[in-house]
Amino acid sequence: MKFRVILGIDYLLLLSVIILMVLGVLFIYSSGITSAGVQVSNEYLKQIIWVSAGLVIAIFMSLINYRRFYNLSLYIYLLSLLPLIYTLLFGHMIYNASRWLRIGSIGIQMSEIVKISVIIMLARFLADTDRNRESFSRFFISCLIVFVPMGIVLLQPDLGTALVYIAILITMIFMAGVPIRYVAFMIACIALTGVLLVLPLWQTYIIKKTLPFISALTNIKIIVISVLFFGTIAAISLFGYLKFKKRYFFWLVYSSAIMIFSLGASYAARIVLKNYQLMRLIVFLDPNVDPRGAGWNIIQSITAIGAGGVTGRGYLQGTQSHYRFLPEQSTDFIFSIFSEEAGFLGGIIVFALYMFICFRLLVTMKTVIDPFAKYICAGLAGMISFHFIINVGMTMGIMPITGLPLLFMSYGGSSILATMIGIGVVLSIYVRRYNR
Repeated sequence: MKFRVILGIDYLLLLSVIILMVLGVLFIYSSGITSAGVQVSNEYLKQIIWVSAGLVIAIFMSLINYRRFYNLSLYIYLLSLLPLIYTLLFGHMIYNASRWLRIGSIGIQMSEIVKISVIIMLARFLADTDRNRESFSRFFISCLIVFVPMGIVLLQPDLGTALVYIAILITMIFMAGVPIRYVAFMIACIALTGVLLVLPLWQTYIIKKTLPFISALTNIKIIVISVLFFGTIAAISLFGYLKFKKRYFFWLVYSSAIMIFSLGASYAARIVLKNYQLMRLIVFLDPNVDPRGAGWNIIQSITAIGAGGVTGRGYLQGTQSHYRFLPEQSTDFIFSIFSEEAGFLGGIIVFALYMFICFRLLVTMKTVIDPFAKYICAGLAGMISFHFIINVGMTMGIMPITGLPLLFMSYGGSSILATMIGIGVVLSIYVRRYNR
């Protein structure tokens, strides 16, 4: 039986993942060489171990019937939260953030593991409530499942990883048929919060002159008055909707709620976010605001990608990495090194591989009968695609720097092992896709 399972797994998906991981090892090796040709890092050796362990885990997970995770989903979810909370309170501090759980000499980033447990738990809940798609409680509880671990991750603080949880949530509830107005509400709140957060920074650091409307966004009295104003409109409109059942009252409540949430969240973000996180937003708008400080990474990354041209400088021939101009080059900016040495054509191949992986996940999701399996595939596709878009976007300067790794390629055991657990579950789903 196990032999037949192994023969039936999605080898196209697995092969694409293996190619990306091999490329990752090769360019992590390249990132550890100096301009003098001296190897100063053994990260590639550790990556080989993690990649090998990840492949073993994926094959092992494919042998397990994924339906077992349905019955264990709540326990997996709750148990994964415990080390996440422990990491927040007693974790190893790196760059003023408590994100790592140390076990001897090994560091584990629990937020990566919890992504998979969240996907499994949310998939079960959405499958159990599949017949009640119009219910607001379905949307609310889905948010609660995701926001609990996301809130803990934000407190570490780790804004980039927290955003991944939002991407997983939006992808899964959309695929689960949650009414689009709820999905649009969440997207609108996030987008408007981002705009309201960035505008005061844009005023202070970019245009360097005071605009009354933008200055009001940092005044707590004006924010409180605005929240009370929109809250009053929402209350009156809700009464009108309940009494007269007119749709325009609903949309007034809807719009007011977006304004209330966005005003409050943007102000809270300015208090909670660290200075270096705010500077990442500033240099995203204009890296030359601080070219030798916060803007250095973006400038050097764009330089590396541009230097690669069409065909690249050649393997081990990059200058940005070998002269150590680019910080975090084996993790956050692995795509910059790859693009400098492999060029535009190499970048196209990587783009195609990630697109193909997401395509295979969506094909599995479309063919599988079990809704629990469908939503797991959707969650993993959302997670992988979001990591790819944000990581590659930040290396090109079209996304803020968030510290998200490029899954399968960036150096790091936690992200490799967690993602390969997810891939293994999908391989198990693919083998049993016609089972109920």
